[in-house]
Amino acid sequence: MKDPRIEKLADVLVNYSTRVQPGEWVGILGNVEALPYLRAVYQAVLKAGGNPALMLSDETIDQMFVREANDDQINWLDPSQTLYYDNADVYIRIRGLGNTRALTNVPAERTRKVTAARRSWLSTRMQRAAEGKMKWVGTLIPTDGVAQDAGMSLEEYEDFYFNATFVNKDDPVAAWKAMGAMQQKKIDWLMGKRHVKMQGPNVDLELSIDGRVFINACGERNMPDGEIFTGPVEDSVKGWIRYSYPSMVQGRAVEGIELRFEQGRVVGATAAKNEELLHAQLDTDAGSRYLGEFAIGTNFGIDRFTGQILFDEKIGGTVHTAIGLGYPDTGSKNVSAVHWDMICDMRTDSTIHVDGELFYKDGQFVV
Repeated sequence: MKDPRIEKLADVLVNYSTRVQPGEWVGILGNVEALPYLRAVYQAVLKAGGNPALMLSDETIDQMFVREANDDQINWLDPSQTLYYDNADVYIRIRGLGNTRALTNVPAERTRKVTAARRSWLSTRMQRAAEGKMKWVGTLIPTDGVAQDAGMSLEEYEDFYFNATFVNKDDPVAAWKAMGAMQQKKIDWLMGKRHVKMQGPNVDLELSIDGRVFINACGERNMPDGEIFTGPVEDSVKGWIRYSYPSMVQGRAVEGIELRFEQGRVVGATAAKNEELLHAQLDTDAGSRYLGEFAIGTNFGIDRFTGQILFDEKIGGTVHTAIGLGYPDTGSKNVSAVHWDMICDMRTDSTIHVDGELFYKDGQFVV
């Protein structure tokens, strides 16, 4: 029996998030675990008049590639995928993780090589998005694997997911537009500001946003969504930050991360668990020790940590930063094969001052 919430979600992704228009080339990327969602999105694209191109993958085959491919195979880029990223109008990514720990025992160097080899696809998509040439949205749908990681049954996780994506509301689009209006007021206030200072039990960090643009993330690129973000001036970050939750890389949890910055660069990095993976990410390339993103999470419908960054980075009352690649539309100039988000809880005894004025206190905006 079909879950009507899936069709409702597909309508949001196609007609709100990416606003598919007749004649547009729409890539629908996902794996076999997400088939019910892929079918619903495919149908919604057809109804919108778009030209859907289904790009189906398989989790087991993806794992096989990471484990067994030689360097030449890793560095080979599928020309059909390159053609798609260079020319398509819309990117809709729907992931379904059956086994969230499938790559736990794969050496970090192998996962880093695969990420680095495909950097051009990510860079092209982000650059074309910044130029208004490619619309995109991504989501991670409920599966037994992600539900288990979050400590929930599949049915509980489905309820959590559809609550976080506002699909449980009578008019999800209106709810996302309301969030967008609230966030735009904060962004308008930040316009022209220069200096950000965060202080609290887990952070004493400052950075420059001079000349940078904050993006209003309200369901148009990520689903779920709920954040405002920018790319800090690359050499401006200084101080330290301790991240409150584990950060996942290829199914492996790096816990207790603490970073120290000087002149924008990570000069000290420790972790309580899987520290070698942290250093492997930081040493990927010249840009991976600089921040590509600074963001404030605003989605209070995401009421718990789940181990999935798509959800966790949006938790209301948190901030997150990402080492590596910055979004060009923020003004970021940082280039890297890495874009790795890490979350810091700001809900207790924590503040953000902007140009010396209190902007945010204990997880809430005060302006």
